[in-house]
Amino acid sequence: MKKFITAVLIIYASILFAQQKTIEQRVDSVLTLMTLDEKIGQLNQYSGGWETGVRTDNSVRDREELVRTGKVGSFLNVIGADLTRKIQKIAVEQSRLKIPIIFGLDVIHGFRSTFPVPIAEASSWNPKLVETSTRWQATEAASAGVHWTFAPMVDIARDPRWGRIVEGSGEDPYLGSIMAAAAVKGFQGNDLSANNTIAACAKHFAGYGAAEGGRDYNTADFSERTFHEIYLRPFKAAVDAGVATLMCSFNEIGGVPSSANYELLTKILRDDWKFKGFVVSDWNSIGELIPHGVAKDLKQAAELGIKAGVDMDMESNAYIRNLKTLVEEKKVSVQNIDESVRRILRVKFELGLFDDPYKYCDEKREKETEFSKEIVEATRKVARESIVLLKNEKNILPLSKEIKSVAVIGPLANSHEDPLGPWSGVSDSTHVVTVLDGVKSKLGAAANILYSQGCTITGTSEDGFKSAVESAQKADAVILCLGESLNMSGEASARASLDLPGVQEKLAEEIFKTGKPVVVVLMNGRPLTINWISENIPAVVETWFLGIQSGNAIADVLFGDYNPNGKLPVTFPRSVGQVPIYYNHKNTGRPYNPKDHYTSYYQDLQNTPLYPFGYGLSYSKFEYSNLSLSSSKIKNGEPLKVKVDVKNVSSREGEEVVQLYVQDLVGSVTRPVKELKDFSKVDLKPGETKTVEFTITPDKLKFYDINMNFTVEPGDFKVFVGTNSVDLLESTFSID
Repeated sequence: MKKFITAVLIIYASILFAQQKTIEQRVDSVLTLMTLDEKIGQLNQYSGGWETGVRTDNSVRDREELVRTGKVGSFLNVIGADLTRKIQKIAVEQSRLKIPIIFGLDVIHGFRSTFPVPIAEASSWNPKLVETSTRWQATEAASAGVHWTFAPMVDIARDPRWGRIVEGSGEDPYLGSIMAAAAVKGFQGNDLSANNTIAACAKHFAGYGAAEGGRDYNTADFSERTFHEIYLRPFKAAVDAGVATLMCSFNEIGGVPSSANYELLTKILRDDWKFKGFVVSDWNSIGELIPHGVAKDLKQAAELGIKAGVDMDMESNAYIRNLKTLVEEKKVSVQNIDESVRRILRVKFELGLFDDPYKYCDEKREKETEFSKEIVEATRKVARESIVLLKNEKNILPLSKEIKSVAVIGPLANSHEDPLGPWSGVSDSTHVVTVLDGVKSKLGAAANILYSQGCTITGTSEDGFKSAVESAQKADAVILCLGESLNMSGEASARASLDLPGVQEKLAEEIFKTGKPVVVVLMNGRPLTINWISENIPAVVETWFLGIQSGNAIADVLFGDYNPNGKLPVTFPRSVGQVPIYYNHKNTGRPYNPKDHYTSYYQDLQNTPLYPFGYGLSYSKFEYSNLSLSSSKIKNGEPLKVKVDVKNVSSREGEEVVQLYVQDLVGSVTRPVKELKDFSKVDLKPGETKTVEFTITPDKLKFYDINMNFTVEPGDFKVFVGTNSVDLLESTFSID
């Protein structure tokens, strides 16, 4: 029997090896049949729908003819089981080599059933939730012919003026890395060839979130050490999680735009990280090497891009127009092109498109999947866990479901479009549950629900104030919905001010004067400077943009059917003048000392944030005690156990995100005042105490030393554990 089992295992292992080998053999067999023109065609991607940049070719292109003649390897913004089947049919039945097309789309936080924006999902501090969310997103998108998403965006963002902060996981590289890996696993599943998985694309490689002034597409400038320790870490996590593709960024780094950066795209990504997938440019980013000033024309831009390691050219036409000439002039080698084609073909084989090019084109499955009951329920679950309770003075929340009258007020109280947030893809606002809808559904006919818009999001008219105040005066409590419109964040949506737009704060002041209990519900894609709101309004809830089940999820929290447990993945400043502000900053040689004028501070503002990284309240109350370490001194390379007791001292069951930070007190280079190293979400019943244990492994203490070696240095450390990055218990240990 043992011999039989051993034989079976050997055969099974051989099959697995052969299957992997077969893909490489099949890639090579296709490659040997291809003409140079057909190879270059595989490196070419066009948009079949909306545009997010300037085209370099304004002529009307015949999409079908491009496919038939092998001049395109991929389309983006072409969706639907029927349409993708028609195009694929041309590729695999009418083109010479019958190579399937790969269809890509920005599935950023949902396809039709819109989930919360990524910064909201990061507020859950729950990677399993993110994996579940992206798994459903992939299932729905795949049913409509989509093979590939341009997500997750894993850029670290320390400047909330940058509109694309909404698309990522905030300011911390550790949290960002955990969420990046979770999203990749969700999109790609366990089998990329399954018809309910799609290839992920970690973007924007790299440093895009450091855009100067928070202005999109702008220059990014930072040290090599900061680049590796902060901005590259989530990309490495995505690569380690098996991400199929990466997208290079618009920005330059040290004078070299990413689309021409051989050090980044080849030496780091391929040589050091062993990445086997392919790199796609961002929209016309190869063509933009010309205004960057490193290429004199599109031909030179094509040469720089292909040599740097950009495999697929999105929309610039640089490769399709120039690579053949560059080969003839011996400026680009055929081997260079072959390697890029090989990477693209490999992903197409891994997706199973050569075996069944129509596997994603199932109209019956498309109809059954879109807005299915299971997916809609999942959007509500994810949305509830993404909400952050910022303030709850005198426990005004949760509101009683026995309340007799509620005023739902504000420009976002009954908006069907804005809860979708930016990059909401091909969603349908008629499926959105507004806050007003959610409150009505929660309370039913027993309560009198009054509604008034009060003002618009960005307008200056105060004509609606009177009606809003009258509604508030008639109510037992007010739910005031304020924030940004969906198009105020996202790509090309930088803001110089972080204040509430328009006259929304004035509306809040007028409602506050009524003396009624007020709850502010914030909908926004970035941290806002809400000083007056925070100082005066008794309850504040950060909901970000929660998607189609927004209103139901918010009502679940406001009326106590769900106990909020979200934590901020990004710092909230008091003023735009503090930006960039982030928790893991370095100390200066003169840290702030209120007794010493010649230290680092503002004359007119506190140094501290309005709400710190990791902050978030609950309807439960938690106490931390008995922080202990397995040893006060360990040898280099040994792990360290950290334990802390967390007790629920309230009468309500709740979840708490327990956070672990470390500070390296003395290094060969300066180190941050603290760095997140681990976290754990624990559920506690009333009166229950749990001991939460963390292990600080050597890898968690590594950094780039003065010689740029990634290592652990002996010395003294502080360890902090607590409910956010400020309110912490602390202890010390040393490494010999």
